[in-house]
Amino acid sequence: MKHFFTLFLLCFVITGYAQENLTYQKPHKNILELAEAPLAPSIRIDNKGEHIVLLYRSKYKTIEELSETELRLGGLRINPVTNIGSRTRYYTDIKLSTKKDGTPITVTGLPTDGRYANFSWSPNQKYMTFTKTLSTGVELWLLDIKNTSAKKISEANLNANMGNPVTWFKDSEAVLVKVLPKNRKALINTSEAIPTGPTVSVSEAGVKAQNRTYQDLLKNKNDEHNFEQLSQSELYKITLDGKATLWKETNMYRGISFSPDGNYVMITTISKPFSYLVPYNRFPSESIVYASNGDLVKSVLQVPLIEDLPKGFMAERTGKRDFDWRSDKPATLYWAEALDGGDPAVEVPFRDEVFQQDAPFNGKITSVLKTIDRFRGITWGNDNTAIAYDNWWNTRNTRTYVFDPSNPNKDAKVLFDRNYQDLYSDPGQFVYTKNDFNEYVLDLNKNVAYLIGDGYSDAGKFPFVDELNLSTKKTKRLYQSRLTDKMESISSALNTKTGEYVVRIESKNEYPNYYIRNIKKRNGLTPLTQFENPFKSIQNVKKEVISYKRADGLDLSGVLYLPTDYEAGKKYPMLMWAYPREYKDKNSAAQSTSSSNEFTYPSYGSPVFWVTRGFVVLDDAAFPIIGEGNEQPNDTFREQLVANAKAAIDAVDNLGYIDRDRVAVGGHSYGAFMTANLLAHSNLFAAGIARSGAYNRTLTPFGFQSEERNYWEAPEIYNSMSPFMHADKMKTPLLLIHGEADNNSGTYPLQSERYFNALKGLGAPVRLVMLPRESHGYSAKESILHMLWEEDQWLEEHVKNKEKTETVD
Repeated sequence: MKHFFTLFLLCFVITGYAQENLTYQKPHKNILELAEAPLAPSIRIDNKGEHIVLLYRSKYKTIEELSETELRLGGLRINPVTNIGSRTRYYTDIKLSTKKDGTPITVTGLPTDGRYANFSWSPNQKYMTFTKTLSTGVELWLLDIKNTSAKKISEANLNANMGNPVTWFKDSEAVLVKVLPKNRKALINTSEAIPTGPTVSVSEAGVKAQNRTYQDLLKNKNDEHNFEQLSQSELYKITLDGKATLWKETNMYRGISFSPDGNYVMITTISKPFSYLVPYNRFPSESIVYASNGDLVKSVLQVPLIEDLPKGFMAERTGKRDFDWRSDKPATLYWAEALDGGDPAVEVPFRDEVFQQDAPFNGKITSVLKTIDRFRGITWGNDNTAIAYDNWWNTRNTRTYVFDPSNPNKDAKVLFDRNYQDLYSDPGQFVYTKNDFNEYVLDLNKNVAYLIGDGYSDAGKFPFVDELNLSTKKTKRLYQSRLTDKMESISSALNTKTGEYVVRIESKNEYPNYYIRNIKKRNGLTPLTQFENPFKSIQNVKKEVISYKRADGLDLSGVLYLPTDYEAGKKYPMLMWAYPREYKDKNSAAQSTSSSNEFTYPSYGSPVFWVTRGFVVLDDAAFPIIGEGNEQPNDTFREQLVANAKAAIDAVDNLGYIDRDRVAVGGHSYGAFMTANLLAHSNLFAAGIARSGAYNRTLTPFGFQSEERNYWEAPEIYNSMSPFMHADKMKTPLLLIHGEADNNSGTYPLQSERYFNALKGLGAPVRLVMLPRESHGYSAKESILHMLWEEDQWLEEHVKNKEKTETVD
């Protein structure tokens, strides 16, 4: 305890650390070439596979964009000038193509200076709406698929502060749109406002509110005022020709969904009181059903402020929850209710019960299903067939049920009861089809359903299509990929009767492209896209998935890359990148989803860049943390971390590729936490890179990552796992990088700042880089190029040339 308070005091005493006045830098040309390679477009394919929307965007934002006005309220980040999320990723161009001719077609009527977002198909998929952000606000645009044209159908007055502001009417002839209210009050400049009093929060005796360390929460009455004004909208009905009619007056609208037949719409609004402890999605709310013309039908749900859930990841509030429409019925609502009071500690035969009620919601409420564990959703089929799901985090278990919605007295049948981390036994996802309401429902052929699976195994990834008899539970394999030099993924089914599926095929040097595969034909591949590899300089890099064992016999794996200038017999430095994952059994922990045939894509945070700088790279190195039975994974977190790292280094060293005295380790977020622990508790590494991590777990006292226990229940775990508490053991060079505007739960920028202060005060070799305006993931080009420069400089000095420059004992 004395040791803890010494370090705690140290954080506040040491404030005058040296600063470097740097402008944004760019990395070595080899890295820069890869970092600046253009992105291939994202694609949206209609459910028939006939039309493809191609969405183009820049790989990065700019620091100027990140510097636009931003308010952080209730868990949201909002640009109050444009009234859209301040961190929105925009597309800059839109094109169309068809399956008959994959050539991109220019869309007429589309501006060249686009900042496009919030794309949404019409129910009949003849149109797509999207928003265009100007410097003054957000416009609504309409994309006509058949005519490959676009037009504006609203002024720049949309309210996109809580996501997509547009919901289609079911006839595909109009949309319901959140529009800024004409009477919105002026916002308060909180940096200039004179306080009228203190901010006071109260806790009642015995009422526990063990919430995670959320960020961007409301802090005072001024924030409350601004949140209310920014979340308020009027609802307008806008037709495809741009005619706008007021549909509903000003309110804080959160969710909007039409019944499958289009005759009703359920609208959820935010209510008061607001909270300073939780984000807006846990504020009080009310769900009201209206007729499609706006007439009130019934208030179906009122939810109070949710600050004090029972302890545990499987905790739920009491009362009705998970309200939604049955997709196979014209207008039937269903919902779940906890049978255990929402408390995972209560032992009951069934955790949840599901109910339904038909429009106009004044008649009989019927039970349709009880689930053994926590209800997680339903795939509706028809009057007599539906698929339900439950899960339980503590055991990592999930069940899949088939049940008869029309006969609650008929027991649901369990189709699958399995550990959801056991990927090798995953039966796949059910195939959907569109019904007469243009809603997705279970694709059924009498009593037969279809499953698309990833097909992971010890031999690799070989996706499959299965036919499942829901009565006998017997499966028949209809297709399984046989590609060994490429990797195939099955994206969706177009027509199970004719055997047409959308697939994606790639290899380590061939960019992923999409095809229609007819599984009933031997050579039934029709190309949909023809994207080129933008990363030519590393397309021939040697890549393989290596398998090896931990000291306790656990099977591990990682993706190994050799340098682009590799010479046989030469010993190279290595960069290892990883992210720890918790498991409840060794079998699941030993499974691998990596493939040497997966396209080599150096995303902004990837370590793959360094194959061009003379490094061996071990990416996605397996770092399982296992706790079987009553043991929790974190009970032996440090020991398992070190064992994983040593096994990985030994494996690559035994292949003869590396100088094991010149190995670096890095990671982002929980991977950064891993990195700091490895450097503090082992002598395996020459240096480390830790981005946007948390290092003092006493600052996240009500749980973190997969840790359910709070600090007062397991103080030894929180202290043992916190690198901050062991800063005096750190002698290895560590590069800390953090976004100054990190919004991730628990990874406050303060975490890196205080850890740096502790290491600096104790004489450890450490460098702290704070990236202005950046959140938990980085997005500005200037930030990312500078980050790559920092990492490259660090690896050159402390790893590649370690023997020449390192003087620290």
